[in-house]
Amino acid sequence: MFDEIPRPGLWKRLVLGAVLVIFAAAAATAVAAFHEIDKVVDALELGPELKLGRQLAETDPGEPQTLMLLGSDRRPRRNTEGAAGARSDTIMLVRLDPDKEAIAIMSLPRDLKVEIPGHGTDKLNMAYDYGGPKLTLKTVKRLTGLSVNHVINVNFRGFWRAVNAVGCVYADIDRRYYNDLAEYTYINLQPGYQRLCGTDALQYVRFRHEDNDLVRSARQQDFLRLAKQQVTSSELFDKRDRLLKIFGRNTTTDTGLRSRSEVLRLLKLVLGTAGLPIREVHFEGQVGPSFVETSDQQVQRLVDEFLQVEDTPGPRGELRVHRTNPKRKRKKRPTPVELGLEDATGFGKDQALQAVQAGAGGSLPVLYPKLRMRGSLYVDQPRVYKPRGTDGRRYGGYRMVLRLDFGEYYGVQGLTWKNPPILEDPAEVRRIGRREYELHYDGDRLRLVAWRTPKAVYWISNTLLLTLSEKQMLAIARSTRPL
Repeated sequence: MFDEIPRPGLWKRLVLGAVLVIFAAAAATAVAAFHEIDKVVDALELGPELKLGRQLAETDPGEPQTLMLLGSDRRPRRNTEGAAGARSDTIMLVRLDPDKEAIAIMSLPRDLKVEIPGHGTDKLNMAYDYGGPKLTLKTVKRLTGLSVNHVINVNFRGFWRAVNAVGCVYADIDRRYYNDLAEYTYINLQPGYQRLCGTDALQYVRFRHEDNDLVRSARQQDFLRLAKQQVTSSELFDKRDRLLKIFGRNTTTDTGLRSRSEVLRLLKLVLGTAGLPIREVHFEGQVGPSFVETSDQQVQRLVDEFLQVEDTPGPRGELRVHRTNPKRKRKKRPTPVELGLEDATGFGKDQALQAVQAGAGGSLPVLYPKLRMRGSLYVDQPRVYKPRGTDGRRYGGYRMVLRLDFGEYYGVQGLTWKNPPILEDPAEVRRIGRREYELHYDGDRLRLVAWRTPKAVYWISNTLLLTLSEKQMLAIARSTRPL
């Protein structure tokens, strides 16, 4: 009975999570213990086989491989043709290359305008409707020019069972997500850093009402990053048998992944890249009323980034503490106006007063920013709540949400939980004035800037598309004051 409760939640780039979780769990012992390989093969044989013709590329042992991961609500007929109403909700490419410094992933927008062989111009996810994984693979190869080694199709209907098996994921929810309209999946999720479990996690990563395709992909990739950060290898190994069974029953794969030798080859590759960070190649395009559109040049540049997995400019890597040298001549700091910021002290103070009236203050002093992005507005009153930590205790928390005029959200978080997973391993610690700021990057963009006080931790969260610059986020963080 306990197993049937949708308790913990995991990713939707759930697809990538499912694949890497399973293979990483098996890889922990597969190289030394061959019976683990047999378990993987047996699990993959639980589902039907994908018939993809001769479209897949072969590589020598140890060479990099590219996987295409699909996530859908149902299996297509005979795994090659379409099924009425079946769409691929996720289309993702994963690059495993032991000679690189990261695992590359690239999500392709489901609404991307493409040429589908035999069907003309349409949205990319319609390739799955017309011809299942086989036509989707053909369309993606034509679009990107990439060779693909394996295709894995995951059915999300049974995915929450795997979610339950690995535990919940703490996520930084940027805004209120709510929908009770029949044409969209129900969701009622409040903003703020919190533990997402079961159906809440699935609804969050698959939310499409009010969002465009690029924002949705960014949200899903961010959730995957948080999941990978929080789930340990030992947890995966301990639960590998249960995960393998769930994975096999809800997954279809190509013929190659039913071969013991090919599974061993892939497991060795996964093992060799297991400790690498995930590098997300963010798809760039123009969101129109019906399609996401991009140029051939843009696609080629993204493909080059995907293959090279090169570090983008920006302070990432080992922890570094920067302190100002008083003898060094300082550069002139840009003014808030020059940074696209505006003074919003009155609005920030009003948010802080509302937070105190809702129960914050005392053990959780309320800090508010005097600056905000020009044209942005506070959304509703701040949320004051008590999230549960990994130790089972309840902590005080509040979240202020601001909306940019083009529909993206950033926010201010306060929390009495001093060591939440999201603040692990900052890329840089920078001392400015009396505060030390912990900087967390995604490529060359600052994703989150945090600082600590004797009573609590605070941070500024960027938008899902990382719209705010580093200077803007640091300026907002530096402007925060106690009520």
